[in-house]
Formats: sequence, C-alpha cells, structure tokens
Amino acid sequence: MVLRILYNKTRNNMINTIPNKSILIDTSMITLLFISCQEFSKKDPEASMTSTNPEAGMSQEILDLVKEPPKDIATPEGMVWIPGGKFIQGAVESDEMAMPHEKPAHPVAVDGFFMDKTEVTNAEYAKFVEETGYITVAERDIDWGEIKKQLPPGTPKPPDSILQPGSLVFRKTKESVPNLYDYSQWWKWETGANWRHPYGPGSTIEGKENFPVVHIALEDALAYTKWAGRRLPTEAEWEYAARAGQPQARFSWGNDEAELAARANTWEGEFPTTNSREDGFEQIAPVKSYPPNPHGLYDMAGNVWEWTQDWYDVNFYQDALKKGMMKNPQGAETAYNPNNPRVNEKVIKGGSFLCHAFYCASYRISARMANSTDSAQEHLGFRTVVTPEMISKDR
Repeated sequence: MVLRILYNKTRNNMINTIPNKSILIDTSMITLLFISCQEFSKKDPEASMTSTNPEAGMSQEILDLVKEPPKDIATPEGMVWIPGGKFIQGAVESDEMAMPHEKPAHPVAVDGFFMDKTEVTNAEYAKFVEETGYITVAERDIDWGEIKKQLPPGTPKPPDSILQPGSLVFRKTKESVPNLYDYSQWWKWETGANWRHPYGPGSTIEGKENFPVVHIALEDALAYTKWAGRRLPTEAEWEYAARAGQPQARFSWGNDEAELAARANTWEGEFPTTNSREDGFEQIAPVKSYPPNPHGLYDMAGNVWEWTQDWYDVNFYQDALKKGMMKNPQGAETAYNPNNPRVNEKVIKGGSFLCHAFYCASYRISARMANSTDSAQEHLGFRTVVTPEMISKDR
C-alpha cells in the first residue's frame, strides 16, 4: 500500500512506513526503481506483427477493431479520439533503462476511445467537489483500527499527533544523498496537505486552476469519473495512446533523450538536492506547458503520475505473452507484488516531475509503477477516457 505515515523504527534505525487510507510512496515503487535491468530477449516481440501477413492467425474479433468513432457522436470537450489498433506493449529492445516489470513486451489490440488531452485539473476537480460535496481520502479522519489490519501484528500505534489527516509532500535535501533507497530523506508527512493545499496548511491552488489535481487516491479518481460519466484508462489503453503510432519509440515524442527538457517536466540536476529547472519548472507545471504527442495528448511523460484501472501483478506481462494477442486487456485479475504483499496496488503510468535518469527514469512510454489503491501523493493525478458505447448509454 502506498504510505500514509513515515517514521523511524527501532534499533536498526530502519525506515518503516504505516500505510493507511490516504497517502504516499509504496515500498514496491522504490524497490522496483533500483532493480537492475535484465537483458531483453533476443527474440523480437514485434515479429508476429511485422511479418508478410501480420494478421495471420488472429481471430476475427481482434481484426474487427473500432478505429473510428460513430459519425453521430461528437468528440467530448477537452478530449481527443484515439483510433483503435494493434501495438506491442512493454519495453522496446533499445531501452536500456527498462526495468524487469516492463518485460516481456507482448502484442495487444485496442478498440478506439476518447481520452482527455490533459490530466484532470484543479478547476475540473473543484467543479466536481462543488456539485457533489465529495471529501477526498487525504481530508478524512484516520481510523487506526482500519490501518493496523494492514500491518504486521504487534505494530505499535503512532502518536495521535501523527494520525491526523494529511499527506506526504516532497522536500529537497540540503546535501547529496548517497542512499536513494531511503526516500524518507525527501518525503515529509504534512498534516493538512491535500488537493486544496498541496504543500500543507497555508498553501493554496488559487491561481493554479490549470495545474493537475494531486493528492488523489484511487477512490477520489473513481468518484470523479463516475460523476463525469467516464472511467480510468486501462494500462494498455494508456500506453497505446502515449505511443501514438511510434512502435520503436522510448518516449512519447520519439527516441531523442536530448529533447527531454523541452518535452516534459522532469528533474534536472542532482536528485533530490538541486533542480536546474532546465525544463522551466521545479515542481508541477500547468497542463499544456509542453508540446503534445502525435495524438494531441499532453504530459504523457513527466509532470504527475496517472492512475490506470489495472491491478499491479509482477507476473502479468509474462502471462500476457503466453496468451498471444489480447484484445482490450483489463490487466491482472488481482494484485500481486511480493515486495508489498499486504496491499492492493494499481498500475500508474507516465512518471512525474521528480523523475531523473539516475532515480526514476519513468518518463518513458513503457515505464510503470505500483501504487496502493488508498494512497495518494503530491505527484499523482489522473486523466479519463470514454468509449462510444458509454456515451450512447448516457443518451
């Protein structure tokens, strides 16, 4: 589960975390960031799709993809149509930064859908809250009885001063950090931090209406999608849309990493000490601050992580490859992460403003991470999708 409270544990001076109904970084997220990349299979996973007859052996159901929207359905405001098609999901062979859980690459077919051009903004979320009175997870009182069910037996209760509504926020360190595993060095529990007050009491989103909304747990994102008549994208849909017809691209704009600062909001300099702001921002950037990808989607790399609807299972890609071409995959049936066995996690995509080549490098198309369903943080938001069928049902 992604962590709600961060505190120092006992005699070993090890860092422990208390998960709960709201917040931050998952141990699996950190662990996976530093797993050594394994050599990619020499077998080209795209071979079956680039052969003389790439559609040989495919079922008619897979061939009959929705590529264009019905003529009687207009594109919803703020969205773009993503035409259906086939692609290879997962790390491309040339990606030396790829992590093991981005492999093996596997063939996928996706029906067309509409997708938000940008991450959901503060203004859009504020309208939802104003009309519904919704209270986000980070704003709610904390129930210790519920928390301890997810912890090892005998875990001591933290002080009541810590068990207050809030969230974890990022803080730069004053000196270089030799141990990037110890993320407590740059994350601070901040009582009162939430989507309205992203950096804690005294901070505000006033004047930042076009910034991505953050400190949003899965429940908060789903409440918005229900209100809006939409849903979260599947991991396959998100990655397909980010790739935008560029089969061998590592990034949403292609393969030239030198364009990173001009194309995405990430961390430049020495993480987590110095950010040179080469890309123009030190923290979250307004939506549409960088050029869109070929589909017209903004911030599919960097800025804030984005929720998908798929359960995170470390074995799912291996299982998917064995099944062959899958149409509209919905991800694993249940969550499975041996590094975080007590929690239910969903896949998040896209990386954030904290991603750095030596720390995260998750501004790549195939990058993925696990995030607890009841957790949110300063660099996690979402965007929505809707299908023609969903629009037709609402009429």
